Amino acid sequence: MSGLTRTALLMGLLTTMLLLVGVAASYLTGIPMAQTLGFFVVLSIIMNLSMYWYADRWVLSIYRAKLVGEAEQPELHAMVERLAANAGLPKPKVAIVPVDVPNAFATGRSPSHAVVAVTRGALNLLNDDELEGVLGHELSHIKNHDMLVNTMAAIIGAVITYVTYFTMFSGRRDRDSGGGLLALLLLLIVPFAATLVRLSISRGREYAADEDGAKISRKPLSLANALRKLETAAKNSPLRQGNPSTAHLFIVNPFRGTGIANLFSTHPPTQERIARLERIAETMRT
Repeated sequence: MSGLTRTALLMGLLTTMLLLVGVAASYLTGIPMAQTLGFFVVLSIIMNLSMYWYADRWVLSIYRAKLVGEAEQPELHAMVERLAANAGLPKPKVAIVPVDVPNAFATGRSPSHAVVAVTRGALNLLNDDELEGVLGHELSHIKNHDMLVNTMAAIIGAVITYVTYFTMFSGRRDRDSGGGLLALLLLLIVPFAATLVRLSISRGREYAADEDGAKISRKPLSLANALRKLETAAKNSPLRQGNPSTAHLFIVNPFRGTGIANLFSTHPPTQERIARLERIAETMRT
């Protein structure tokens, strides 16, 4: 199953969960489902699209990232320009994040408004081939409009959460009846399940970005080596500043979690990503 098909199926599952929550909310409150969902859909769209539109400025400001010109970073700009041409994309802006934790991310609402950011630590840790692999991964996120996909998933997830809270505090129907208990059960289970689906979408987009990024850079093993280094660095020295809600933007999650927290990770296991890249390298050699 392709990454695009998998994402479409998961988005469909999220939409189904939204409808189930709407039915439960309508039953418990006596308010027509169209009215209940309509209000929160509009609210969520306004909030999330505002974030989508200004995300690049917000994220860059959080991490004090500085846009750099060709005169400041000629080799980095040349690398980004070459990879953007391989991907069929306009060259994005380039930024440096002044932190020693090695990582990278891409942001921007469209390919023509995109920014690729690399931390100071990544520039110091990675060799040129590994850096190209990382940048190819980030450019694939831009090419695949992954920020839009994540925003759409966030909108649906937010509506489910809003409707659940609203219903739990304003329901009027008898909650001890069979129908009431079933509706309550849905309201308890669906938001948790929706969170897992959203995270699954994020992890799926990372796999797709690895594969497409390897094709853009033509260096899957260099990307695999970079992931090894970045994962080790993140484990030994996790990022202490910033906002964990931005973790999905980075190529490797810079905020570490253990045990049950890994269930809610925005990224798939790095070892599995490396294994996939090694298989891709074998395919590209044949």
